[in-house]
Amino acid sequence: MKKVAIVGCGGSGKSYLARELGKILDAPVTHLDAAFYDDEWNPLPMDKFAELQRELVAQPRWVIDGNYNSTLQTRLEACDTVILMDVSTSAALWGILSRQLRHGAGHKGNGVHNRIHWGVITYVATYRRRMRPRVMAKIEQFASGRTDVVLLANRRQTRRWLHKVAAQQR
Repeated sequence: MKKVAIVGCGGSGKSYLARELGKILDAPVTHLDAAFYDDEWNPLPMDKFAELQRELVAQPRWVIDGNYNSTLQTRLEACDTVILMDVSTSAALWGILSRQLRHGAGHKGNGVHNRIHWGVITYVATYRRRMRPRVMAKIEQFASGRTDVVLLANRRQTRRWLHKVAAQQR
């Protein structure tokens, strides 16, 4: 496990998993929200964002968290492991709310990028119905057969999986 793409709904625990897995694997971690948005929430132009990801996945080791469906293929074709944080809608909604309560709004420099508005709530509330099938199709198309696919359905399962990976790395 040297090149890991982590995808899933907002509030599912992608950034937490990326930070912890990066420590275990001694791999650099990139949070795509931090790469895409500046401190004023201005997005990077998509051509530059896509180029940045091509540069990131060319590295020998990495953990990258974030959805960005338009550039997901780049990460899936390069990774040896893809992890889908496949939590329930209620868990994801609680995740965005609890993150806001714990960290407040804005950029925190550690993968925590909070900006809750109606669009974010709608995205999280409809992710399993609208976006998950697209993500699964891309995983099937671009990562199946040669890539380990890990589905983590809740925070307890995620912690257990991290302990297992840590034990294997020792």
